[in-house]
Amino acid sequence: MSTYKSLLQQKAELEAKIAEARKTELAHAVKQARELVAQYGLTADDVFGGKKAATGPRGTVAPKYRDPATGATWTGRGKPPKWIADKDRASFAI
Repeated sequence: MSTYKSLLQQKAELEAKIAEARKTELAHAVKQARELVAQYGLTADDVFGGKKAATGPRGTVAPKYRDPATGATWTGRGKPPKWIADKDRASFAI
């Protein structure tokens, strides 16, 4: 039966072996990646994806609701204003 100290020593030895194996495999993976980048002339944007252009111009949204008392409007997006919160929105529809 193993003792606590011997098990801790085995754990430390395994962790050292794991760290060494990771270091070796990581170096190999980086080497392969660099070879592929060089072979195909890839850029960072090709590999990691660059910023995508906007799909189109963003315009304003037409209001969907109007407060009959003040004339204030709301598009229906975001937090509802106090004049429409917790009320039936059909009566405020434009």
